[in-house]
Amino acid sequence: MEIILKYFPDITQKQKEQFAKLHDLYSEWNAQINVISRKDIDLLFERHVLHSLGIAKVIQFKPVTKILDVGTGGGFPGIPLAIMFPDSQFHLVDSIGKKIKVVNEVSKGLGLTNLTSQHERAEKVEGKFDFVVSRAVTEFPVFYSWLKGKFNSRGFNDLPNGILYLKGGDLKEEFGRFYNSCQFFDLKNYFSEEFFDTKKVVYYQWN
Repeated sequence: MEIILKYFPDITQKQKEQFAKLHDLYSEWNAQINVISRKDIDLLFERHVLHSLGIAKVIQFKPVTKILDVGTGGGFPGIPLAIMFPDSQFHLVDSIGKKIKVVNEVSKGLGLTNLTSQHERAEKVEGKFDFVVSRAVTEFPVFYSWLKGKFNSRGFNDLPNGILYLKGGDLKEEFGRFYNSCQFFDLKNYFSEEFFDTKKVVYYQWN
């Protein structure tokens, strides 16, 4: 929990309480439905929560922003972001039903009112959003192909509507024709832990 306050010292008391509940909630549900590796439960705040909040270092979502989290797994990056931006709306989707069960139970345990979830493949999700977020679900060109028709045409945030993708390593080959159209934000510029040395937030403006 201290690692969150280290980088986000201005969060409210309610947000502190919600972040503090994450370890016990994930420990409880992960024992029943394995969505996080056993060793990572001990490093939950660094490798999952803070990693998800890397997006909050790149953009501050304005109230009523609609965000789709594709391939959310157990709720990352969507749940930490929903805590951080209580006035924005988050819709978390995953093709594996038991993962969405964990999302629902953790969200309920936190009392989140700005989060909905859906057991569905990304391509079949209906509705339009301002941003799509995700954490290393698949190679970017494949991910891009899932999102046609899912963006609102007009934006009101400091970044135009688009994709915010958490990825690590050398991305030039993977991103291919998309590479020169992306902005890459190195998380090591925001977080000092070694885990973030090769991690990035990739921003792609949806045209």
